[in-house]
Amino acid sequence: MSKIKVLLAEDEASLGMIVKESLESRNFEVFHAENGEEALEIYQKEAPDILVLDVMMPVKDGFTLAKEIRLENKRIPIIFLTAKSQTSDVLEGFKHGGNDYLKKPFSMEELIVRIKALLNRIELKINVDRIKIGVYIFNYTKQTLAYFDVLETLTHREAQLLFYLVENKNKILDRTFILNKLWGNDDFFTARSMDVFISKLRKKLKEDPNIQILNVRGFGYKLICS
Repeated sequence: MSKIKVLLAEDEASLGMIVKESLESRNFEVFHAENGEEALEIYQKEAPDILVLDVMMPVKDGFTLAKEIRLENKRIPIIFLTAKSQTSDVLEGFKHGGNDYLKKPFSMEELIVRIKALLNRIELKINVDRIKIGVYIFNYTKQTLAYFDVLETLTHREAQLLFYLVENKNKILDRTFILNKLWGNDDFFTARSMDVFISKLRKKLKEDPNIQILNVRGFGYKLICS
């Protein structure tokens, strides 16, 4: 089972190291940044599963960082860490796309519980056994694509890629994000491999003329369907 990838943005070096080591000892994979700009670079490169962001950071604060990430990713869970406890600050965090708010000081057990709860909640948002794509029915769990009575089996990678395209239906799926998420890197040869998978998915969905997978040059792919 793959580790949960956590992006931790915390400018207090000692606290960041403690949290990082504590999470890693519990089988998480943690990427630590000490400011918002560094965190954004790590996010784009590593495609984490969840963000744990300190609000008050140099260069770029947590609210600004979350707002920028939300423009391209509506789904990734975000937990804000803060020393503030005013209701207005909490509301500000949710306004900028936060899913949860943890006040310092906090226990590692509480942070871990909240991380797992958010990830479980995200996974339950979509009925992965019956996802409608035009006239097709996609079963992510069984990795099948049904066109009326015709059932086709997908490879694991095809199913993963189609799932992320569906999640971002009618929006651009960032190329770097999906390469790092599914292949673990975004080099030239990996990108070419993904292009092959995109071509295969286009062929499998060709019976419905209203479905398109567009190549948005320089950005990524967009699944167009009703």
